[in-house]
Amino acid sequence: MATLSLMCRCGDITGTASDVTPSSGNRVVCCCADCQAFADWLGPDIGALDEFGGTEIVQMAQSRLTIDRGQDKLRSMRLSDKGLLRWYAGCCHTPIGNTMSARMPFVGVIHTFMDAPDRNAVLGPIRAVVQTRHARGVPGYPTHSAGFPPGITARIAMKLLLWKLQGRHTPSAFFGDDGRPVVEPVIAPGGGPEHVC
Repeated sequence: MATLSLMCRCGDITGTASDVTPSSGNRVVCCCADCQAFADWLGPDIGALDEFGGTEIVQMAQSRLTIDRGQDKLRSMRLSDKGLLRWYAGCCHTPIGNTMSARMPFVGVIHTFMDAPDRNAVLGPIRAVVQTRHARGVPGYPTHSAGFPPGITARIAMKLLLWKLQGRHTPSAFFGDDGRPVVEPVIAPGGGPEHVC
């Protein structure tokens, strides 16, 4: 197992993801319209999207992630009133990750927050490229899916169930003991039905 260093672009927010292995999470590239809208909302040149509008995300248990410095600079937003909580650095607009709620032991950590030159060595290969029906241009990935393949959907569901049974929603860098987000989200309407990413 390895420890993955986390850091925003300007270095004001740092953290770690502990006990990381290729099998402990789920590494995907998501091309959904909502991930693209989040990146666009944060502004140009943040580096979250690849040439086809895909965002690399590692889905892991919330309790694996800690913020060691800069907790006060965490910010959050939603694309709709009940959408995913999307976390970013208030200091430099680095995308950090996506969560559902305090009770759901899940965070999708975005590659822009990973301080790991060789992510493949720690995280293993990308398991799937999903939601390419929203891709920008003709997606040139070796393999991809227009939606969420059943195998990846089942893997996410199994991980969520296991983490929930293990109580891996706490401790959380994103939610307080009362279950409320540590930062009240900004609502930026315009997103459609959101996916777990």
